[in-house]
Amino acid sequence: MLSLFEQLATAMPTRLIGHVVATDGMTISVSDFPAPVGAHVQIERQTDAPIAGEVIGFRDRHSIVYPLGKTTGVRRGNRVRLVRTNRVIRVGNELLGRLVNAFGQCIDGRPQPALACRAPLEGSAPSPTDRPRISTPLATGIRAIDGMLTCGQGQRMGIFAGSGIGKSILLGLMARRSAADVIVIGLIGERGREVNEFVERDLGPDGLERSVVVVATSNEPAVIRVRAAQTANTIAEYFRDQGNHVLLLVDSISRLASAQREIGLAAGEPPTTRGYPPSVFGLLPRIIERAGRTRKGSITAFYSVLVEGDDQNEPIADAVRGLLDGHTWLSRPLAAKGHYPAIDVLDSISRLMNDVTTPEHREAAKMIRSLLSALREHEDMIAIGAYRRGTNPLVDAAIDMRQEMDAFLQQKTDEITSFELSQQTLAQLAAKCRMRQAAIPAHATIPAPAATGTKKAQD
Repeated sequence: MLSLFEQLATAMPTRLIGHVVATDGMTISVSDFPAPVGAHVQIERQTDAPIAGEVIGFRDRHSIVYPLGKTTGVRRGNRVRLVRTNRVIRVGNELLGRLVNAFGQCIDGRPQPALACRAPLEGSAPSPTDRPRISTPLATGIRAIDGMLTCGQGQRMGIFAGSGIGKSILLGLMARRSAADVIVIGLIGERGREVNEFVERDLGPDGLERSVVVVATSNEPAVIRVRAAQTANTIAEYFRDQGNHVLLLVDSISRLASAQREIGLAAGEPPTTRGYPPSVFGLLPRIIERAGRTRKGSITAFYSVLVEGDDQNEPIADAVRGLLDGHTWLSRPLAAKGHYPAIDVLDSISRLMNDVTTPEHREAAKMIRSLLSALREHEDMIAIGAYRRGTNPLVDAAIDMRQEMDAFLQQKTDEITSFELSQQTLAQLAAKCRMRQAAIPAHATIPAPAATGTKKAQD
């Protein structure tokens, strides 16, 4: 939070007035306007009401302003006025249960709350020396994650998938069932109709009661979509500093990257990998590193990543995966089979699972992974009937336990499973797998077919 003196120190007391000299795509060039990058401005129009804008750069002694509304009616010579330079939002406990926009203003039709505290929009990440080790698991309520991909309080995880596989529904289930004290949800670039669906269907009244939902739909300007992600981080940091364990859900980090690409290209940055300018790959770590555990509280973050063409190595997915503490991959083939949630356990990993689970839990998860791996390796042979039972006891046990493993990894949307119950079920399943594997004798080497005769006899 910022004190009054800190806010005054970051503000520009000078009254600045500039004039529109040109428009270029989605940006407006303003002359005689030395406002800093990030400053909030107001652009007057001849007939319509003024529109807001944000300074995103400079070019040829002109300031580049990205408008936050339609530019219809803007003409050369219109005045541009500086509104403020310090980027802060109001925060407080009164935000719980509310839907807010990128500026922290409530948009759910209820009265605006009185918020006394202000926090910087672009907060800095905690110092590496102020980050305690993550040692406490966080229950998400998703059996496959709690059992096979256990997360800790303060961990950063990614949910990677193509379109239409169930990322948003999975995040909604986490929000409703998680053991976190406070939940902050950033819906970045979402379809407008999906906001109410997420709040009413996936989150529900119980989940909304301890949540703050930050919304920036896909039709809003790119600057607002980027600001919404920063607002979600700022609100999460406020509740973390109150000593809470916060769950931050951002859907999606890919749309955030697309918004920053629009801004970067409009500011004149050169496109690099698949059209993404360098500022995109600079923004991602600044956003992600703000989450984590501190000595006051923790922010456990889940970021959904929309993978283009189901390509795990596309630029944004590859960059985000390197910044996170693990990733959960949702498989389209599993989703096509009705396997929900469509988590591909073998392609997913939690890098902190060993730090927050018991040896027995890790051993049970390792057993299930080995059986799933054996099934995948011999899947084609099993499907065409070429696999011969008794050849490999591990594969035989995996075939026998397939239905029970699928039952453990699948979960209905209205099914609630505690972290302890997930552990117990996983341990029982692993014990049964060991018993089944031990009961299958190892197959002796199959002798080669007897020779029908020597070449001389055949001759």
